[in-house]
Order: sequence, then structure tokens, then C-alpha cells
Amino acid sequence: MLEVYNLRCEYKDNPIGIDVKNPRISWVIKSDERNVLQASYQIQVSTDDKFKCIVWDTGKVDSDESIHVEYKGESLKSRTRYYYRVRVWDQRGRASNWSETAFWEMGLLEPDEWIASWITPNIEDGSPNSQACPLMRKAFEVKGEVKSARVYVTSLGLYELHLNGKRVGDFFFTPGWTSYNKRLQYQTYDVTEMLKEGQNAIGVILGNGWYKGNLTWEGRRNIYGDRLAALIQMYIIYKDGREQVVVSDRSWKASTGPILMSEIYHGEIYDARLEKPGWDEADYNDSDWYDVEELDKPKDIIIAQEGPPVRIVQQIKPVAILTTPAGETVLDMGQNMVGWVRFAVEGPAGSKVVLQHAEVLDKDGNFYTANLRSAKQTIEYILKGVGREVFEPHFTFQGFRYVKLVEYPGQPSLDDFVGMVVHSDMEPTGSFECSNPLVNRLQQNILWSQRGNFLDVPTDCPQRDERLGWTGDAQVFIRTACFNMNVASFFTKWLKDLKADQLSDGGVPFVIPNVLGDDHHSSAAWGDAAVICPWTVYLCYGDKRILEEQYDSMKAWVEYIRKQGDNEYLWNTGFHFGDWLGLDAKEGSYVGATATDFIATAFYAYSTSLLVKAAKVLGKTEDVEEYSKLYANIVDAFRKEFVTPNGRLAVPTQTAHVLALMFNLVEEKDRKRTIDTLVDYIKKNKYHLTTGFVGTPYLCHVLSQNGYSDVAYKLLLQTDYPSWLYQVTKGATTIWEHWDGIKPDGSFWSPDMNSFNHYAYGSIGDWLYRVVAGIDTDEERPGYKHIYIRPTLGEGLTYAKAELKSMYGKIKTEWRIQDGCMEISVCVPHNTTATVVLLFAKPDAVYESGKRLTEAEGILEHETVDNGVKVEIGSGEYVFRYEMQMPDVALK
Repeated sequence: MLEVYNLRCEYKDNPIGIDVKNPRISWVIKSDERNVLQASYQIQVSTDDKFKCIVWDTGKVDSDESIHVEYKGESLKSRTRYYYRVRVWDQRGRASNWSETAFWEMGLLEPDEWIASWITPNIEDGSPNSQACPLMRKAFEVKGEVKSARVYVTSLGLYELHLNGKRVGDFFFTPGWTSYNKRLQYQTYDVTEMLKEGQNAIGVILGNGWYKGNLTWEGRRNIYGDRLAALIQMYIIYKDGREQVVVSDRSWKASTGPILMSEIYHGEIYDARLEKPGWDEADYNDSDWYDVEELDKPKDIIIAQEGPPVRIVQQIKPVAILTTPAGETVLDMGQNMVGWVRFAVEGPAGSKVVLQHAEVLDKDGNFYTANLRSAKQTIEYILKGVGREVFEPHFTFQGFRYVKLVEYPGQPSLDDFVGMVVHSDMEPTGSFECSNPLVNRLQQNILWSQRGNFLDVPTDCPQRDERLGWTGDAQVFIRTACFNMNVASFFTKWLKDLKADQLSDGGVPFVIPNVLGDDHHSSAAWGDAAVICPWTVYLCYGDKRILEEQYDSMKAWVEYIRKQGDNEYLWNTGFHFGDWLGLDAKEGSYVGATATDFIATAFYAYSTSLLVKAAKVLGKTEDVEEYSKLYANIVDAFRKEFVTPNGRLAVPTQTAHVLALMFNLVEEKDRKRTIDTLVDYIKKNKYHLTTGFVGTPYLCHVLSQNGYSDVAYKLLLQTDYPSWLYQVTKGATTIWEHWDGIKPDGSFWSPDMNSFNHYAYGSIGDWLYRVVAGIDTDEERPGYKHIYIRPTLGEGLTYAKAELKSMYGKIKTEWRIQDGCMEISVCVPHNTTATVVLLFAKPDAVYESGKRLTEAEGILEHETVDNGVKVEIGSGEYVFRYEMQMPDVALK
């Protein structure tokens, strides 16, 4: 049996409205045999689903490529659907049948195809500081049977599209947050089934959003512009071949509606008495509505949706209604989440529901909002008084576990409320589980923080007056993110904004999109996101194109650093966040005790080394030579500056030793001293860490790589402060910004900066997947084309298992120790191979599915190594079992 399934185009399942002119096709192979490799493939692309109008037929191509195969047929046309199918041959010459047919559909490929006009409401309360969300509408006639219809929409501000009385699509916060003055996304909707013959109406609601709403802790407004506007273009194709175009223009009408205010940080005020029933239907009388104006805004910056859309992904029922010691009525959702509450209510006209949202209760059990700073996170709904009314907000989201019912008519019931979990709709790809329930909760907390903060951009936190795309936070977490979900297109979009907002000298803003201004840029470990993030996406998804698209940005960042100060090989100038929130900081400091020039030069070396790797992948031989020399000189300068002649690091912190080891900055002769010193620091701190944002992601990796996995496990499994599991014991359901967000006595860290949903320290997830479970990719064959399965055992765990849905299919590993025997189950996807290390094994004592290694199918070779047996295997599912031959170490 040989099948091809799970066809994807640009990571997407049957996308419509894309504008990638050479889209890439990926597929997965299914077989009931082991060691199946693709030897050849054939792709056909056609404008019809019977493949009679073929525009590209590869013929039989001898290649094992099954991901990111670039379309190379005739030029693709706007607004055209292309069907494709794939078949493959394995290394034994056997052919699959054709796959099921998949498709992609092109959007508008050229700026001059936008014949619609930007329109903005010309209403009395249309001042730049207006808080009301305007409505705009137009009636039109459909004259005949419709074959297909598409709407292409974008806006200045956020939009919600309506057609014939219904909301169009299930996307939220459209058109998404980009570097609006340089890149503006549009969305495509299939509205064929929503149209009817005769009179129809299309309408749109606009919200301030990130474009002109309140942003940053400084309370800035109108950062990108002070007028809301929409650009809408609908194509109706009739069954008789006619085409009709409906566009936004001066014929539209505008009015205010029931949304009096809707802000990202502050929530929404909605007066249901002001609703205009039927405003988005054809027979509505809009004679008293206002005219619209046309705006002269550019269209050459408009691009198709790149990342995954934001959707309601999950619904949560509250677990309790509490009465706090202060007498407040509070809903407990049981989970710190991001989104909003949908509620049902009955009451007289003019009565109100007022909901406030918070992450935690204080140590007395009262509702706590001080850490929100100026963000109000409040929903106010004014009833119209007509029976049971159901409401959810439009252009705002909250980060919360607890909801205070400030006002609520009648007696609230749990059944009246539902938590709507909202985030970019990324495909879940990873899972991790082990024998320690606290670690399993930690993994869930990491996942929930990723959900809560991957809302169109990778934000730092989802609740206070910030919610910005901090570069440092994103780069420390990206490898973990790539395990939990498919974040390739999410980061592709965000990195294009990084490139767009990068300064002319190569500097990288602290946040992307950049709303802090051009004087807030280029901290070490923050700006390095320009290099680390594209490289990580390449590693995890085998995506060479992201390196091609971001290479100039990567190189510009390294060159920016090179030009700082008077020594091109050291970075010892400028502002840096340092080891942010490190516990060895001086009282009142956020920066940590590790010298910022040490951190800056270490990351300078690291980014340069990754640039060299990217240049090799892209065949840029001159750059390989130049930046290899630069890297060698940086390392040499680092050693002269920060390593004594006797091999001691000049900076005596955990983070300094972690970075020096992780980035290979000490000579081999000094490596043992460096790791021993790090371990000594940890032991003197009673096996606790002191690292901040910069050191924490690499801490356990460095210990494991250098023979101290036992210490890494001890750090992981600590339950008192400071540790990952301390948060879990304090009831955390997401990752905290501070190790002591809630102190052992129940008091809080400073409210100035104390988010309880902040994924940076969730970067330990990468170590759980790669080291504890043991799933890793081969840098020379990225995207898990060749897989390393090398679980590392440690005291405190008796089993661990992980799954990863890679571009090639499911990778799975599970190890379990019982009565001195080890059992490792492995699943390797077809068209890949794997190297499995069986710890503490002897070749003659290993059985795979009951057979000796020499007799088992799919075992390509095996050899004895220092810590066990290394086995090379082909694709398929395997179960290895053996009696452990190990040092005198108890694994309890």
C-alpha cells in the first residue's frame, strides 16, 4: 500500500485568495511497510478538476522532495482556481495512485486590479478621536443564477463584513496587524451561497483596532492614521458567463451603530437600544444615513492574507461563581485564557451588564487588576429589553481567568456565560507527556500561553496596556512554538513585517510591528530575532524560501552590530535589555547581573554563525567566506575580552556561562571548567536557577549537552521558588512573566510589569521535546527529513512520550522504564530516516518487536556508542525493548 495524502499549498489546506506567484506544494506518504522512501513524484496542476486543462505537468521527476515543491508552470492568473494532484514512486519502483484532488485559488495579484475606492464614513461624529464604530452599506441587484462569488476586503482599522443579514466568514481582527504603511493584508471570502437573485446588501462595521486605537502604555492613538476606511471588491460570476463587480465607492452610505467604543485594551461599550435591525439587508431604508468620502490611500502595499486567520478556536464553560471577601460576584473560568465572554441576559431596557476581566485573585481572594495598568478590560452592554439577549464583543479581546460582574440584572447562572478562546488558528502539531503530573501541567501552561499570545503577532502578554510583538520574547520561544503548533506561515508574515520595519542602517525595533518609534531599537537578543527566527523556521519546516526572503534582513542586522562602537568584533555600546528579569539583578533592576556587553557580543557571534549557515544553504559562497572570518574574529575578541588566560569567565553569572557554552565561545580546553563552574553556581543556589529571559532557554540544554542531565532534571523538577513547577504549585494555568509573579506568601511582584500569561519562560518546552522525549531534526537535512531520537533519562521520570506532526507526517517517541527494562516506541514518517540512540543498551540484548536487531525489518545499521547503541532506521513504527546496562544510578 502506497498513498499520497494531506496535500498542502503554502502550508494551507485548499486556500483561496493567495498571491504567491510560485506557490509550493507539500504532501505526506502513507504505507503499511517499513523503510519507504520516495524515489520519484509527478504533480499535475489544472484549471479544472477533471485535469483536462493542465497548466503544469512535471512528468515523472526522480526526486525524494515531498515538501515545498515549487510550482513552475505557466504564469498564474488572478482570481483563478487551480486544482492539483500528486502521485509518487517508492525506492522499489512501486507507484501510488493519484492523490485526492486539492486546490488553491489566486487572489488579486496586481495593485491596478483594485478598482474599488477607499471609502470612509462622512458622519457628524467622525473626528479623529471618535470612539464609535461606524457602519457602511450598499444595496445591489443580482441578475441571474450565480456560479461563484468572491469578496476581497481590507480596511484601515479592523472590519467585520456582512452580507444579506449575516456575518461573512469566521475570521476576527481582520485585516490583521502588519506594518500598515508598508504592508496591508486583504482577505478573500467565498460568498457564493450567501447571494440570492434579486436585491442584496453588503455592509461593513469598522473598529479602531491597532490602526488608530489606543496602543502602548503611553496611551498613543492614531499611530498609523486617523480615519477608518474600507476597500471592498466583489466579483459575481453568473452561470451564463457574465461577470458583475460590486465595489466600495461614493454610492455607499454610512451611519453610527450600537458600538459606542471598542478598543483592544479597554473593551467595548455596546448599546443594544441603538441597533439598526436589518441594516445589512437589501430592504433597509438608509435614506437618513450619511454619505461616504473616498480617501486617497495607496493600493500598491496591499497583499493577500499571509498568516493563519484569527478564529474562535475553543469554548470554555466557567467552573464557578464566587463571592469574594469584598462581596464581589466573580466568574472563575478555571483557565487563564484570551478572548472574551459570550453571555445571555434578560432585563429591562437601559439596564446594564458590566464585566471586568482579570487574571488572578489576590491573596485574600479578591479581584485583582493592578497589573493591567491602564488597560480597562471592561465590557459594558446596555440592554434593549426584549427577552433573552445574547452578546459578544467585536473588536477587542481580554486576557483573563476571572470575570467580575460589576453590574448584571437578575441572578447570574453558569449557563449564561461561555468563554470564547481566540487566537491565530495554527494547526496543533505537538504533544508531550511524562510520569510527573506537574510537568504535564507545565506543558499545558506553555501551550495556553502560546494560544493566548499568538494573536496575529507574537505578543508579550494579552492583558495589560502592551500586547506588542516583542522581538526578544519571540526568538527565545520560537523553537518551542514550532513543536506545539505549525507556526511557519505565522512567523513568515511577522518576519516580513520585521524586514519592513527594519531601519535603514539594519537596526531592528524592539517590537514588530514597530509602534514605539525609531529610537526604540536594537537590543542584543531582541534584534537577533531577525536571524534566529528565520533560521529556526528553516530548521523545523525545511523552508528554504524563508531564508531567501529574509537573508538581506539577517545580513543587515549583523552589519548593524558590526558598525557599533570602535571595535567591529565586540559589541559594547548602546542600550540593551540584558538578561531581562534575571533573578541575580540588583534590587529594583530588570536587567539581570550579566554584563550587557558580554550578552551583546555573545549574540553577535551567534547571529553571525547562523548567517554563515544560511549563506551556505543559499549558495552564497562569498558571504560564507566573509562572515566565517567575521565569526572567527568575534569569537577571538570575545575570548580576549571575557575569558582569563586560565580559562575563567570574567562574568560570574549562570547566564554568562550558559551563553558561552551554548554558543561555543570558549575553547575546548576551557569547556570543562566553564560547565563545572555553572554547575557549582547552581548547586550553591540549592539547585535553583537565577537566569532571566536570555539565559533560561538554553540552561537545561547546556547542562544536558555537557554531561549534567541530572542537574537539568533537578532544575526542572524543583517545586519551590524559583522554578518552573513553583508556578504550577501556585495554581498557574499559563506561564508567568516573573518567576515570583506570586510570591510564596501570596503577595505579588510589582504591578508595573507582572503578567500571568507570558510565554518567555515556556521556552523549557523545547528541552522537554528535544531532550527528555528526544525528538530533534538534523541540521543538514532539516524539517525532520532525517530525525534524531535521543531521549535523555533522568531521576524523577519513569516515562515520557511526545508526538510531532512534521511536514513529512507523524513522529512519535515514547520511553518507559520498568523493573530495569527499557521500552522505546518510535514512529518515523515515510520518506524520512531516523537515528535512534538506545541508552544503556548492548546490541545483543536489544529486541525490536520481539526480534534481534540483526533480524528486524527496517533496521538499516547499528553500532555501539559510549552511552548505548545507535540504530539507523527507515520509516515505520518500532518497539525496542532491552534490559538496561547502566551505571549505578537510580531512576526512581
